[in-house]
Amino acid sequence: MTAPADRTGVGTLTLRPLDPFPSSQLRSSRGDLITDTEMVHAWVTHPKAALWLPQHPTLPDIEREYMGIAASEHHHAFVGLHDGEPAFLMERYDPRYVKLVGLYEPEPGDVGLRLLVAPTDKPVHGFTRAVVTTVMEHLFADPRTHRVVVGPDVTDTAAHHLDESVGFVPEHAIDKPEKHALLSFCAREQFEAAGVREAVAARHPATALR
Repeated sequence: MTAPADRTGVGTLTLRPLDPFPSSQLRSSRGDLITDTEMVHAWVTHPKAALWLPQHPTLPDIEREYMGIAASEHHHAFVGLHDGEPAFLMERYDPRYVKLVGLYEPEPGDVGLRLLVAPTDKPVHGFTRAVVTTVMEHLFADPRTHRVVVGPDVTDTAAHHLDESVGFVPEHAIDKPEKHALLSFCAREQFEAAGVREAVAARHPATALR
């Protein structure tokens, strides 16, 4: 599955379904053969991902989690590629059945989103914003999607600022089994308006300072 190519100059961003089966392997940046779940396990247990998944799961935990997602009709996982190389993890889910059941009142067209950019020692300026924009374009490419729902850790101010930059509006905090989360929403119109603001600021940087 392919997402729109990035247009911010950081490279081409695409999506493919995550394959949880151990028979499927890919070559890591070091040249080793690893599975998708081994790769994701390394990402989510990295210190930089502590706020995304604070429970320190084992590799079998990750394998069970993504086997379950692969079998679910309400939850889907994707590996994001940057110029063909794995660079982020994206999960799309139906909050009526997964993750947020009983924690808020879902509306028709709500889609839940979880997103993790792979930890790196060589960050690219603007990369995370490009990833979020690409993922949101992917979600809103489905005409049935009216609103995207996220729930980052309440202390993850970097995630909050990033979410707000693409149109998310924070609503209220909720207690999830794994963390205290800030529930935020972005309707299609809010995402489109954020894109217009960004385009105007890029063309007229002086205006953005007023």
